[in-house]
Amino acid sequence: MHFSSRTVGWIAAAVTVTIWTAFIVIARASASHQLLPLDIVLARIVGASSVIVPWAWWLMRPARRTGQVVGSVFGLSPLPLPITVKAGVLGGLMYALFSYNGFFFAPAAHASVLMPGSLPLWTSLLAWWLLREQIGASRAVGLVMIVLGDLLVGGASLLKAFDGGDVWKGDVMFMVAAFSWSAYSVMVRRHGLDAVRATMTITVFALVTFVPVFAFAVAMDWLPTHLGTAPWQEIVFQALFQGVGSVVISGMTFTQMIRYFGPVRSTMITALVPGLSALGAVLVLQEPMHWNLLVGLALVTCGIMFGVRQARAPVKTDAP
Repeated sequence: MHFSSRTVGWIAAAVTVTIWTAFIVIARASASHQLLPLDIVLARIVGASSVIVPWAWWLMRPARRTGQVVGSVFGLSPLPLPITVKAGVLGGLMYALFSYNGFFFAPAAHASVLMPGSLPLWTSLLAWWLLREQIGASRAVGLVMIVLGDLLVGGASLLKAFDGGDVWKGDVMFMVAAFSWSAYSVMVRRHGLDAVRATMTITVFALVTFVPVFAFAVAMDWLPTHLGTAPWQEIVFQALFQGVGSVVISGMTFTQMIRYFGPVRSTMITALVPGLSALGAVLVLQEPMHWNLLVGLALVTCGIMFGVRQARAPVKTDAP
C-alpha cells in the first residue's frame, strides 16, 4: 500500500501527538500503581534498548566489516564518546529521571504546562546563547506568554512550599526535565546530528550507565524497588509504552513530521499536547482543573502558536 507524502505526514503528526499526550497521562497514572519512578526509568531504557541496540549493531555492521573504528561505547553508539556522553546525560538520563520522579509529586495537568509547554522557552533561550539565534519580536511575545503561564501553574505550588506541600517538587522536576531535553535538542542542532543516530546514542548510553548502577544499588539495598512484587503485566506495559512507544516510535514519527511540515508547523501541531494532556488528566485521572491551570494552559498554548507564527529560519552555526 502506497501513501502520499501528505498522508504520511499527517499520520506521523497524529501518532506523535497521541504518544506525547498519552505519555503524560500514563506516567501520572503510574504513580498510583506499584512501580517506583526508577523502576519505570529502568523499564523505559530496557524497552527502548530491545529495539535500538540490535538496530544500532546492524547499522554499523558494514563499517565494522571493512575494519573501520565506528562509534563508541563498545561499538554500540554510532557517535564519538564526547558527544555520546553529553547527549546521553541530557536526553537519556536527566529527562527520564526528573520527569518520572516529578509525576509522583505533581499532577498531570502541571506536567502538561511545564514540560511540553516550556520546551519552546528553554530551547529559544539556549539557542540564543549557544547558537547565536536571534529572537524576533513575535517569538519574544510568545515566550513572555509561556513564562506567565508557567508562573501561574508552578508559582502557585512554590508559594505553598512552606505549608508542607510536595507539589512544588514535581513542578521543579518538570521544569528541569524540559530544560534538559531542550539542551539536548540544541546540542543535536549544534552538531548536526541525525535523529535516528542521536536516539540510538542516548538509549545506549542510558543502558550501559543507568542499568548497572541501578542493579548494583538495589543489590546493596541502597535503593528501593518494586520490580520483584509488581505484576509482570505492568512491567511489560511500561517497557513497551515508555520505551518502544515514547522513545522509538515517537522519535521516528516526530522526525517524519518535521520532514513534511517543517519545524514551524510541527511546533504548532505539538502545541495541541498541553491542552489534550490536561483534558486527559481531567477525564481519565479525575484531576481538578483550577482557574490558574486553565489560564496558564491557555497562555502557554497561545504562546507556542504565537511564537512560531512568524518564526524565521534559524541562523546556521558551524559545529565546533
